[in-house]
Amino acid sequence: MNEEKPSDTTATAPDKVVEAPRAAPESRVASVVSRMSLTQLTLVVLVVIFIWQWLDAHNRINQLQETVAQRLTEVAGSNQANQTLLAQTQEQVRDLGGKLSLLENRFAETQAQRAILDALYQDISSNRDVGVLADVEQVLLVADQQLHLSANVKAALIALQNADSRLQRVDRPGLAELRKRIARDIEHLRALPEVDLPELGKQIEGLIAAVDKLPLAQDVRPPSRARVAAAETADGNIWQRFWHELWQELRQLIRIEDTHQQELPLLSPEQSFFLRENVKLRLLTAKLALLTHDQTGFRRELKTVQAWLNRYCDNTARDTQQALQGVEKLAAAAIAVDLPDISPTLDAVRNYRAAQERSAK
Repeated sequence: MNEEKPSDTTATAPDKVVEAPRAAPESRVASVVSRMSLTQLTLVVLVVIFIWQWLDAHNRINQLQETVAQRLTEVAGSNQANQTLLAQTQEQVRDLGGKLSLLENRFAETQAQRAILDALYQDISSNRDVGVLADVEQVLLVADQQLHLSANVKAALIALQNADSRLQRVDRPGLAELRKRIARDIEHLRALPEVDLPELGKQIEGLIAAVDKLPLAQDVRPPSRARVAAAETADGNIWQRFWHELWQELRQLIRIEDTHQQELPLLSPEQSFFLRENVKLRLLTAKLALLTHDQTGFRRELKTVQAWLNRYCDNTARDTQQALQGVEKLAAAAIAVDLPDISPTLDAVRNYRAAQERSAK
């Protein structure tokens, strides 16, 4: 009995040795996990979570850097374009300011000449034909300048009337033909339509002052359709509300859109500022055209202002409606008139004066 036990142990041992390697790969992970404590498992999980969050944060930072770089490039391009537009606008304003100053200087010179001539009228004796003709020649020269430089019909008419009164005081038969010429010129000037340039200029200044107060269309929120419909049917009876609700349901079944209509882009605060400044610039250009009696340029600038107000401003606002009415009224004004040419009368006076001087010698 004692001798058979070792043989049994020896016989079964190889079987156990052979089976052990087969189970080892399957139970290795379980063995490692079973040997680890709860703290070690927690640390492993935390390490895995930390590594995953670090990788995710690294990817997000890279994406954020790319987005920031792209946005900085776009902002740099937009700032460069805005600076270019601002420089162009300032240059145009300086140019217009120079032209306006030149016209004002010419007008001041003409007014100064008129004042000088008015002083000379009192000093010249009425019994001297040559002096009177020189006086009349200067008056006609002022009238011609008023018509050609500033198209001031009133000033030219006053000058011609003064010239006629001077010739009337002399009362000589040889001056009758000159008086007839001056009378024809006076009739032509009186037949011209009257243009109130100062009043039109004040209206343009008022529009320029009101540009900054005009609300933009993008800043206005339209009322809800549901609230409008409820307000419209609040006072109606039950049948009216029923038919209105039925009609609203039917309208929602069919939707018609104009695909050719382009939506307006939203303007940034900087773009809104440049829009208002460009409107002011157009109005200043219209004022310059008014002073030069440029009918085509005057209406072109006002039509541009009207189109911009209709496109970018809230047409339902009272200020916008008043501005549009003012622009439309200005555009309808006739500032260009077919001015008569008084240079033949001026030449006739000069020739008569030269003949009188030759005869006096």
